[in-house]
Amino acid sequence: MAHPINQANENSPYGGLTREDFYQKHNVTHQETFILNAQKMKIFTQSWRPVSDSELKGVVAMVHGYTSDSGWIFELTAVALAKSGFLVCSLDLQGHGRSDGAPGSIPDIELLVLDCTLFFDSVREQNPTLPAFLYGESLGGAISILICLKQEGVWSGIVLNGSMCGISAKFRPIWPLEKLLPIAASLAPSLRLVASKPHASKSYKEEWKRRLVAKNPNRRFSGKPPMATALEFLRVCKYIKMNCHEIRVPMLMVHGEDDVVCDSESARFVFESAASEDKTLKVYPGMWHQLIGEANENVEIVYATIFNWLVDRAEKAKNKNKDTKK
Repeated sequence: MAHPINQANENSPYGGLTREDFYQKHNVTHQETFILNAQKMKIFTQSWRPVSDSELKGVVAMVHGYTSDSGWIFELTAVALAKSGFLVCSLDLQGHGRSDGAPGSIPDIELLVLDCTLFFDSVREQNPTLPAFLYGESLGGAISILICLKQEGVWSGIVLNGSMCGISAKFRPIWPLEKLLPIAASLAPSLRLVASKPHASKSYKEEWKRRLVAKNPNRRFSGKPPMATALEFLRVCKYIKMNCHEIRVPMLMVHGEDDVVCDSESARFVFESAASEDKTLKVYPGMWHQLIGEANENVEIVYATIFNWLVDRAEKAKNKNKDTKK
């Protein structure tokens, strides 16, 4: 199945169609709403499902990356998964898209994990017979790992796309700022003096896709992360490396070898350390951080792997549940 990014242009992810006509073309229905989190913040949520959902394959809970949101380019993968027979749900992280929060400010990632589990649990509880999978891109991959570690035995599998398991040396704060970051973050947590390069220019290889990302109407920021956020990212990567041996669910990791944002070797370390009996790692030579930002023929290679893996593991999870009930 061709990824819907093939129908996009530099002005719209939906090509020449309206958003509603795009969903109709792909036989997908869409819902959106706001929920209140534990901090009484409004968190924007979305879901996609096939028009004919009498035989849903499973639930896929998607978590987007830093500077992104649950719509625009990111939702094209959700539409493709819904078209494949999945109920897909996602949300805008705090400080992203249409959710409340200071733009790009993540001083405590646990608050985002709580938002995700609040929403994802509600979707799973409404569909208790369906196997449920986590899918995370970049920062969303790190959050997905944290959810998986927190909710052992809940998820049937996890897909990590360019996951933030470690910050690339080419994208880390310049020396000596990284060493002084804890002090700087405590004195000026909101000051944005960390990353030295524009995020999108190092993430999306195709220039027209960079232009498309820049035209996202819900994109609230595109610059450098605040110091407190950068410090939290480094802490989270360290935590994941120390605890990834506890990952036991089926796992697929895909990563660009030339990713200068999230380190591919750190992803390899997480993969090799995970206790999962069913685990697959695909590192693609020459590809960048955002794999959807590659040339369309490479997008097809990567996402066919993801879609096929999810369909296969959903079927295995359903068969396992049937055998358990006998």
